[in-house]
Amino acid sequence: QVHLLESGGGLVQAGGSLRLSCAASGRTFSTYHMGWFRQAPGQERTFVAAVSWSLAATNYADSVRGRFTISRDNANNSVYLQMNNLKPDDTAVYYCAADQNYSDFFRPAGINYWGKGTLVTVSS
Repeated sequence: QVHLLESGGGLVQAGGSLRLSCAASGRTFSTYHMGWFRQAPGQERTFVAAVSWSLAATNYADSVRGRFTISRDNANNSVYLQMNNLKPDDTAVYYCAADQNYSDFFRPAGINYWGKGTLVTVSS
């Protein structure tokens, strides 16, 4: 069982930066692949970024590549999303996710564990 808690969301001006954190419980955190999804108002939940448990692989949505960076600290049971050059279109609730199968991050319905989300609002 894995429990996830996001933090770091807030209101930021376009062009600014935020760093999201996800604290995970569980003795086997390091064996789980981790990622982030987001859901904008009135839109479907979409993939943002993922990192494998060994840090051997990372993936990013085209809309955030070059601006966002995912990282993890297995010793501290945490995963992060550094978001730079934020745009109004980045406004969404951001969800931390964990799964034993890396491919599930490209099939959101298959994700095993979700956080409750943290709101990011980017103003013009």
